[in-house]
Amino acid sequence: MSRWLAILPLIALAALALLFAGYALHHDPHVVPKALVGKPMPDLTLASLDDGSKVRLHDALKEGPVLVNFFASWCGPCQLEQPALLRLKAQGARIIGVNYEDVEPKGSPQAAQTFLAKLGDPYMQRVTDPDGRAGIEFGLTGVPETYVVAQDGRILAKYTNLDEHDVKPLMQRLLTGR
Repeated sequence: MSRWLAILPLIALAALALLFAGYALHHDPHVVPKALVGKPMPDLTLASLDDGSKVRLHDALKEGPVLVNFFASWCGPCQLEQPALLRLKAQGARIIGVNYEDVEPKGSPQAAQTFLAKLGDPYMQRVTDPDGRAGIEFGLTGVPETYVVAQDGRILAKYTNLDEHDVKPLMQRLLTGR
C-alpha cells in the first residue's frame, strides 16, 4: 500500500503533463477568445490619422467585412506583424488601422505616419485613439491586436501578434464570415 502512495504523485503529474500537452497541441496562441467575440463591434467615431476628420468605423462595413488592427509606433511586436498585414492587404483584406495611444509629441500623428512610411501601410483607413478609449471599448489587452469583423458588425475573432501563419486562416474567416 505504501508503494502505491509513493507512486500516486507521479501518476498525477503524468496525467497533468498529458493534459497540458494535449491543450498545447490544439491551441493557437495567436487566437485570443474574448468577451466581444460574437458580439457587435463598438459603434465608434474616431479622428482620421491623415487629416483629423471624423471616421465612423461602422461605415466601412457597408462594403464588406473588415479587420480592425490596433497598432502603435512605439510597439516592437507591431513592427514584426507588419509583413502579415501587408500580405493580408495584398490578398484583398480591408484593414482599418487604429493608432493606439501614439501621441508623442502631444496631438501629432507624425510618429505613426513615419512608422507606416518605413514599414509599409496596409490600411484602407487610419484613425487615432490617443487616450485609449476605443481600445477599452474593444477590450484591448495590448498592442498589436486585430479583430475580424463580419459585414453585419459581429466580431468573429480576436488575434494578437499576427504572423505569416495567421494570414490564410484569417482570410478564411473574412471570406466565410465565421
